[in-house]
Amino acid sequence: MENKPAMAGWAFVVFIGIIVLLTPVIAPYSYEEQNLEEQYQGPSLKHWMGTDSKGRDLMTRVMYGGRISLAVGLAGAAVSLIIGVTYGSIAGFKGGRTDNIMMRAVDILYGLPFIFFVILVMTVVGRSIYVLFIALGAVQWLTMARIVRGQTIMLKEREFVEAARALGASNARIIVYHLLPNLIGPIIVYATLTIPSVMLEEAFLSFLGLGVQPPASSWGSLAADGMIHITPVKTDWWLVVFPGMTLAATLFALNLLGDGLRDALET
Repeated sequence: MENKPAMAGWAFVVFIGIIVLLTPVIAPYSYEEQNLEEQYQGPSLKHWMGTDSKGRDLMTRVMYGGRISLAVGLAGAAVSLIIGVTYGSIAGFKGGRTDNIMMRAVDILYGLPFIFFVILVMTVVGRSIYVLFIALGAVQWLTMARIVRGQTIMLKEREFVEAARALGASNARIIVYHLLPNLIGPIIVYATLTIPSVMLEEAFLSFLGLGVQPPASSWGSLAADGMIHITPVKTDWWLVVFPGMTLAATLFALNLLGDGLRDALET
């Protein structure tokens, strides 16, 4: 790939991935280690990103928060992928009345603010990290369904599909073995771009108190907690800047990677 921005994005994503995977080994302190004598200390050689209200090392919490943020992004994208690909391929392959009904349902869901749906799900089912995974993925599948549906409509009249029908292949077999392999490019590109979207939505929910719940934390929830300490009297800027910068840099890198994959796969 000659796309240098995409390669830079890929390198940064790999770097962050290695950091969060090795966090339990390389983190300078334990996640819950507190030292009330070191509350609200700014960046120093001992605490590179400073400390929080309980004297906990912020860099350690940012590293552990990355595990949650990336897990939310990956899990949400996976849920979106499963629902969107299944729904879109069935709608596009069936066509006619079935397609019209299924896509009108998508249009209706598009008109509903995602935040209301997530709040409803978390109110009914309960607040947990797993419910958050499902709720965020469940509001991201609509665009995936439209993309897959459009590509399926173009492919289902191709010669290889007609040949499969002539050989007696079932509809399910045609979709799984003949259509989906030809949709891998668009699916990979959109899945890559879905990860930062889900991570950003989780950060927004954290600012509303609906995201990752304590004692767990994500980049979004860390930044939300830090905002409390930005006042005219005292500004503990590091509590917002470091989680926020890490989140922004990762989202930017993922978007660069997604754009590069789109160009490389000519989707």
